[in-house]
Amino acid sequence: MSQARVKARTPATESVFAERFGVFAECLLTGVWIAVASLGVVTFPAAFAAGARHLRRRIGHESGGLREFVADFRVAVRGGWAVGLAGWAVAAAVRVDVQAARAGIPGGPLVGAIGLFALIGAVVALLRAAASWTPDAGWRALLAGAGRRTVLDLPGSFLIIGGLAVVAASAWFAAPLAVPVLGAVAAAAVAVEERYRYR
Repeated sequence: MSQARVKARTPATESVFAERFGVFAECLLTGVWIAVASLGVVTFPAAFAAGARHLRRRIGHESGGLREFVADFRVAVRGGWAVGLAGWAVAAAVRVDVQAARAGIPGGPLVGAIGLFALIGAVVALLRAAASWTPDAGWRALLAGAGRRTVLDLPGSFLIIGGLAVVAASAWFAAPLAVPVLGAVAAAAVAVEERYRYR
């Protein structure tokens, strides 16, 4: 049998460009799913966790789609809603700190800056915890581990902060653009967690 016939029978593999563009498109779609699942306000951690798990499946060449995302979201939201509620409480406390700083209270600017940095660190830890979520993992353990990784892996944490800055810039430029970009932040968080695990 000729070599040309053997090549013709071999299944065509996806080019590197097509594979990477496919992952990018999947990130944008996942961002939409995350945004829709976050409409409950306190459901954002669960939505982000389900989105990150979907992207891990996609990168690992496993099957999965909207049905699996919804199933993951239902499991993640059982404990994730409390995490979301606590996140809003922390954000409200930081807002009070910032308002105190603007009011001219002695030591206010320092307290406001510390509160703002603490909020950024808490958001990064939350995203890292959600990026490593699995159905059998508890949120408390995930957040404790993610808090340590946020401090110990500063380059990875700054990468996630950069992703959040892109979301903010997209929202400032055109609010609807921030929705699909959420998926890119989920992909960045997954990549940061994988990098930390194998370093």
